[in-house]
Amino acid sequence: MTSHDQLTQLASGVTIPSVGFGTFQIPPADTQAAVESALSMGYRHVDTAAAYNNEAGVGAALRASGLRRDDVFITTKLRNGEQGHDNALTAFDDSLERLGLDHVDLYLIHWPVPSKDLYVETWRALAEIKASGRARAIGVSNFMPEHLTRIADETGVLPDVNQIEVHPTLQQRDVVAACREAGIAVESYSPLGQGADLQSETVAELADGHGVTPGQVVLRWHIQHGFIVIPKSVNPDRISANLDLFRFELTESEMATLDGMDTDERIGGDPRVFDFSQIRD
Repeated sequence: MTSHDQLTQLASGVTIPSVGFGTFQIPPADTQAAVESALSMGYRHVDTAAAYNNEAGVGAALRASGLRRDDVFITTKLRNGEQGHDNALTAFDDSLERLGLDHVDLYLIHWPVPSKDLYVETWRALAEIKASGRARAIGVSNFMPEHLTRIADETGVLPDVNQIEVHPTLQQRDVVAACREAGIAVESYSPLGQGADLQSETVAELADGHGVTPGQVVLRWHIQHGFIVIPKSVNPDRISANLDLFRFELTESEMATLDGMDTDERIGGDPRVFDFSQIRD
């Protein structure tokens, strides 16, 4: 089974492959080759962002792959410094141009940036983009429960997805619960704790027991929790292994053991205060 065989249906009815290929921190010069490799191995979901400065490489890889546009689910995100209704509309057009596409499958607000208080009007712009057909689904990233409640209350439009930092040592159970109650799909970024969670003896023992890699154990934990997951690697062996998650299953006891690793410590920024513009000088 490959990533496009395992699908998550979003509230809007759009389906998304449950395992995607993340491109965070892949240098622009290396992006096309990495994404081409991932597509050749069976990935059909690629996640990028304007702030990663590698959208062009993602689009080039898609064109070089020979795959039909509709065969690959493409996500990108709005830079923090381009929030605001009109700014967001312009920024979205710029992302489409860099990708070389006439639409994306999912467009996200990258961070709420509550200090600027622009995320509600920005969300209205995303709703307009979706209505135009240029984004099949829209969502948010790094939104806490209070941010989700506010955009729902003020616009009446719920996100399809909330992409948040989740891994065994940071499970954000309050955010996950709020999303599930509202019918918002949870997508995990940094799903391996940027590699830190793979150093756990617990994870290593489970991997040995199943004859798989530590990364596969952690990613399988995400899948069994119902999360969409976007691991990132430029190593071909790991790119392949990260997709091979459907030939084993963790027991309830093993899932509980991994659930017990939660330390509530973030690797990334705190969404309540993070406000970097993400725009290079």
